[in-house]
Amino acid sequence: MIRVLVVEDDPVAADAHRLYVERLPGFEVVAVAQSGGAALRALERHQVDLILLDLNLPDGHGLQVVRKLRAAGHTADVVAVTSARDLGVVRQAVSVGVVQYLLKPFTFPALRDRLERWARYREDLAGGEATGQDEVDRALAALRSPETSALPKGLSGPTLEAVTAALRDAGEGLSATAAAQQVGVSRITARRYLEHLVDVGSAVRAPQYGQVGRPELTYRWASARRS
Repeated sequence: MIRVLVVEDDPVAADAHRLYVERLPGFEVVAVAQSGGAALRALERHQVDLILLDLNLPDGHGLQVVRKLRAAGHTADVVAVTSARDLGVVRQAVSVGVVQYLLKPFTFPALRDRLERWARYREDLAGGEATGQDEVDRALAALRSPETSALPKGLSGPTLEAVTAALRDAGEGLSATAAAQQVGVSRITARRYLEHLVDVGSAVRAPQYGQVGRPELTYRWASARRS
């Protein structure tokens, strides 16, 4: 099993990331930490192969955590899972050895793609010496993102981010009408994005009764079911 440490200060997001990882065969979450200090302590208690690391932590920047864990001799690979879009931060992340960079909000398929690619990269580099340049190139290519989008045709990343953010902020859930008003799209468009989030396991839907006429569907962020 590939042992994963989730480092995320938002309890809802941490729970969602843990659920995502545990849906993948061959992966297990050995600990969840909500600060950099807690992450370093978890690394002392658990054997960890991969760290899903938020960069905006309450006790310091995530890249400081990476430097500290390397100084302490920990060799776990790091996937940055963050809303930080500053390309300077991306460059710094690469310089300290972050192997993947995934922007929030994201869908389960996006995380699955990154982790499966990392697993192939890890397997390719598990042996002794490379037979040649081609073998090294193939191993490194496994970390690259696919050229084609994982989103269904007609859906855009920015709109999906907006709908996802609105849904996550709505503790009691949202109807397609309410989501459309918040995001600034049509009700039909909002429903397509909400249904996509249901399809990938990020949201759940349920009928809302108590009103005249047909009940309207209410969508909730999937991890909110556990609260």
